[in-house]
This record gives sequence, structure tokens and C-alpha cells, in this order.
Amino acid sequence: MVADMDAKRIKDHICEYFVGDESVVEDVLTCLLAGGHVLLEDVPGVGKTTLAKALAGSIDCDFGRIQFTPDTLPGDVIGTMIYNMKTGEFSYREGALMHQILLADEINRTSPKTQSSLLEAMEENSVTVDRITHKLPLPFMVIATQNPIDFIGTYPLPEAQTDRFMMRLSIGYPGVDEEKRLAANFIVGKTTESIESICSTGDVLQMQEDVRAVHLSDVILQYIQEITDITRKEEKFVLGASPRAMLALIRASQAHAYLKGRDFVKPDDVKAVAIRVLHHRLSLTPEAVIAGENVDRVLNALIVKVLIPVH
Repeated sequence: MVADMDAKRIKDHICEYFVGDESVVEDVLTCLLAGGHVLLEDVPGVGKTTLAKALAGSIDCDFGRIQFTPDTLPGDVIGTMIYNMKTGEFSYREGALMHQILLADEINRTSPKTQSSLLEAMEENSVTVDRITHKLPLPFMVIATQNPIDFIGTYPLPEAQTDRFMMRLSIGYPGVDEEKRLAANFIVGKTTESIESICSTGDVLQMQEDVRAVHLSDVILQYIQEITDITRKEEKFVLGASPRAMLALIRASQAHAYLKGRDFVKPDDVKAVAIRVLHHRLSLTPEAVIAGENVDRVLNALIVKVLIPVH
């Protein structure tokens, strides 16, 4: 496949400006090509904003950023109707959502009411203000950052909001060599402000179409369904994975196969993305927490139990 080389070029270009775990860049690209959204949970200062801006700059997408605070209102996010005294009419003033790549910074520092203003946009690529629906520019992707829940002044994300993120990722601290390269970029002034695009938004939309065309056999579909279903039967989880989670796992598996240069999905593609697609949608029971269980560990053990299809 030729297009997977385009995706590799995008990844390499981003990594020139974002210094950190390259697998995170690949996961973000997987979500972009799958039409999903990303939740980055990490401590401040590890490059979350740089990653979002480098992605937008590399693919020639309009970039927007909104800093969520306790007093941020839904109208700041989706827009509002403004009265024009000269014409005597109301007109729509766009909110922060009217961008192709939106960085929703510190999303869990704002109230659940404001968090919920993202729900329609993340599911339907549109916003409704005063009963009028406005379509969002495509491609559209929300990259939200979240502080760890034990930080002061944070609100837990509602389950409905969390479920709309295709993956939850963590960048982590850079290694020694990476930190030296980060310092070198800083000294010479190499920032995302000077980044040049290497493809167009039309190229991205075409790649998203190609991802949807990646073949997914019936046995692979059953494999994905069984992974989803087994989480619902696990007594250590309060809730199992939703049908939306299953659909996200399907599309993420297709995108992963595409990035690897294949036009069909293998079980390895499913296993490669399953943890990152599912773990933020699952929560442990109080008894499991007291017993020292970990969501990823329990989920890994469940996936191992599912019979890998051979075809």
C-alpha cells in the first residue's frame, strides 16, 4: 500500500518536533485515521500541547485550543447566538470547537456541564446552538489532556464523555537521549510554530476512507466481539465495554493494519490496540481496588483467555 508510506512520513515529521515516545505518535495517528479522539492523561510539561500542534501543522489542519477552567461555559466551547443591534437579528458566533484539530486542555478541570458540551461534536461532528445544527470542519479530532484524578481541582469525567475517546494515552517522561534532543531543539529554536505541512486535509480524508475499506473478516469480527463481551462478564469490573467500545476497537484495528501497510486486519492488530481502546472505559469494583488489582492487568488476563482465530 502506498498510503501507509504517507502515514509513516507524517509520523516521522511529527517526531522531528515532538520528542518523546514514538509509539504514542503512532497511536494518535491511528486514532486520526480511524476518525477517533484521544485523551492524554499525564503530568504537566511532557509535550502534550506540542504533540497536538505538531500533528495539526503536519497535516495542514486548522488548530484550536481551549483551556478548561472551573468557570468555562458551554457557550465558550460550542459557540453562542449574539444579537446584532444594527440588523436586529441574532447571528452565530463560533466556539472553540470550530477547528479541525482541537486541543481541549485540562478537560477535567471544568464542570461536568461544560464537559458534556463536547458530546455531540465528538459523536456526530456537529454542534447545535439555539436549535440550529452547525457541521464541524473535517477531519475533526479532539485531543484532550487530563490531569491525574488525584490532582487538586479536578472533576472526574462522566462515563458518557470518557466512552467517546477512542484511546487514552500517556506520554511519560522522555529518556535521556530524547531529553538531550529536546534541549537541542529548544536551543536552536525549533518549535511547532515553524512546522511545515507535508500533506493536505484532502489526503487525510482519503486515508480515512482507505482505513474504512481495510478488510475485516467474520472470524476477526467475532474475535473482537468476544473480547468486548468477556469484559462484561468479569466480576472485577463495575461496567463492561460498551457497543461503542466494540466499534472503536474495530476501526482502530483497521487503522493499525493500514499503518502497517496491509489491507486486511490480523489478530495482532486487534491485540495491539485493545488495551488502549478499552482500559479507560472500564473501572474496578471497590473490592478489586482493595485487593490491589489493576485494570490493564485484569484486561490483559481476559484477552489471553479469548481464543485467537486462525484463518
